Amino acid sequence: MHQQSLQQIPRLVVLISGSGSNLQALIDAITAGTIVATIELVISNKPEAMGLTRANKAGIATQVINHLEFGSREAFDRELMHAIDDKQPELVVLAGFMRIFTPELTHHFHGRMLNIHPSLLPQFKGTNTHERAIEAEVDQHGASVHFVSSELDGGPMVLQALVPVEDLDSPRVLAARVLVQEHVIYPIAIKWFCEGRLKLQNNLVLMDGHRLPVEGMKFQS
Repeated sequence: MHQQSLQQIPRLVVLISGSGSNLQALIDAITAGTIVATIELVISNKPEAMGLTRANKAGIATQVINHLEFGSREAFDRELMHAIDDKQPELVVLAGFMRIFTPELTHHFHGRMLNIHPSLLPQFKGTNTHERAIEAEVDQHGASVHFVSSELDGGPMVLQALVPVEDLDSPRVLAARVLVQEHVIYPIAIKWFCEGRLKLQNNLVLMDGHRLPVEGMKFQS
């Protein structure tokens, strides 16, 4: 890839609600030069989120927009949109952001917002994915990177990591194994986007100009 000028380096805004381990994986990839981008702002809807500490240690600006201080989902999303737009990012990265967006917000950032979900979508949308995977006795579990749409965990797929479910797995053990793969595939997808290789066009995911399968690309752990 050609050397990017400062003006061309993609700007990212990262949204978190918790520990921020996927944020840390992204910070590490940028620090190592694997991803050429800048994180302009980390936003949390929870003031106690540990990910804010990770951002501060890396010298990244942070902002708390506490959803409990807003009278409606719409009001919260409008404030969030304003804060994100102020940084004019090329990409918004959801890294464990535990809020369901209004269609207004998802439309506003259409094609510019990625999410990672701890299951092989469309299986186990929503929460408690590891418990549900074990209860369903599936052989394969994993994580999915997708573009965000108005459908919860239902946007166009980019990349999935396949993680085997072992007989003696507890939800905690399985979650830890999946998290390792999240930290692998999310920086990969973000890197592709920042390099201009990954795009959403007419609601189809394109990689190097070619349409990806509906289920996205597979990464075998």
